Amino acid sequence: MSHTSTTLSENTDSSSAIQEVLGWVHGIRGNNHVQFLQFRTNGKIIQVVIEKEKLGEETFKFLKSIPQETSLRILGTYAENPKAPGGKELVLESYDVIGTSGNYPITPKEHGPDFLHNHRHLWLRSKRQMAILKVRSELSFAIREFFRNEDYTLIDTPILTGSVGESAGTLFSTEYFDLGQAYLAQTGQLYLETAAFSHSKVYCFGPTFRAEKSKTRRHLTEFWMLEAETAFLGNEESISFQDYFIRTLVKTVANRCLPELQILERDVDSLFSQIQSPFPKINYSEAISILQEKGETIEWGEDINAEREAVLTEHFKSALFIKNYPRAIKAFYMKQNPEDPRTVLCADLIVPDVGEIIGGSEREENYDKIVERIQEENLPLESYDWYLDLRKFGSIPHSGFGMGQERILAWICGLPHVRECIPFPRMIYRLHP
Repeated sequence: MSHTSTTLSENTDSSSAIQEVLGWVHGIRGNNHVQFLQFRTNGKIIQVVIEKEKLGEETFKFLKSIPQETSLRILGTYAENPKAPGGKELVLESYDVIGTSGNYPITPKEHGPDFLHNHRHLWLRSKRQMAILKVRSELSFAIREFFRNEDYTLIDTPILTGSVGESAGTLFSTEYFDLGQAYLAQTGQLYLETAAFSHSKVYCFGPTFRAEKSKTRRHLTEFWMLEAETAFLGNEESISFQDYFIRTLVKTVANRCLPELQILERDVDSLFSQIQSPFPKINYSEAISILQEKGETIEWGEDINAEREAVLTEHFKSALFIKNYPRAIKAFYMKQNPEDPRTVLCADLIVPDVGEIIGGSEREENYDKIVERIQEENLPLESYDWYLDLRKFGSIPHSGFGMGQERILAWICGLPHVRECIPFPRMIYRLHP
């Protein structure tokens, strides 16, 4: 069969028209008279019916034993079948083999996570992984769509930087020509703040890097982060905006990805129930009191770890904002709380089964106070001269937040580990493939 024949869309309205579909053998089952080929194309799986009576003994025998992942060009006609994926199936007329396959390492049997990650380049072809990456793609689009609708301007912040945004101990460093050390950005926030002084409402969305030696199920060394900065916005207003953003985002993505969430066996009704109303908001001090009442041995001033976050979400049966953490455990750029100088005006959004997905704060706009904090953190003041200029020339109240894409994706999809939420996860023990 010639490869130069006219290609027809598989979505043509005429079910009797001959269709051409290009893809891969995902699996096959059947009997001695008919086989049902699971055929992967364009990120989904369709059912192809192979009839012995129509195709003949030789062709039927070959296709019955065709190896998984063989790539094919097939021609056929669509027929309605409510039991088939998408409610229709393709009845095969003829085919061409494009690329052969054999001894495919990932089989229907159970494989361990190390094996699957060593074969991540092939594991992405599985039904579950295809569904996850479809949801991720829709999530990425919905994030940009939301901020465009809210009249925010996209600002592309640098990946290589000479400044520290969080903690110097969690940075990947490299020699930068004759200028000394450069770092892979752990946040675009500081640069994003500069753009808020011209565009008022700005966001960035891209890869970030954390050199934390963490092996938890919610940490990656390379991940994607959405960050937003808004001029003339206080912390309480920012929290309300974050609440609206997350509930809108989850609803939009879940509605657009219902087939994928079904594949992932996600309880969508439960997910929707969690975003019907604004999330509860409590102060850090109240969170500590609740944890102590629950028997947790934690004192005021300590950070709230993942296990204790889970206690709080279980207590509220909901995602929740925890506000105004102690100043000593938060970043230098957060504004001191005028009502309690021990704390800063900030908030983390904690969601069930995942933990923190957003961290945000009002930024310190006072020049002297932010210089003091930079010095307290033993950071080189000269590296922040440009950042301090923002506090010299027309300083304003402003707030912002960052959201990890993989964490909210884990929540939407109901996944136990963020390593499935990115095509090629980078962890402290994995840099391959």
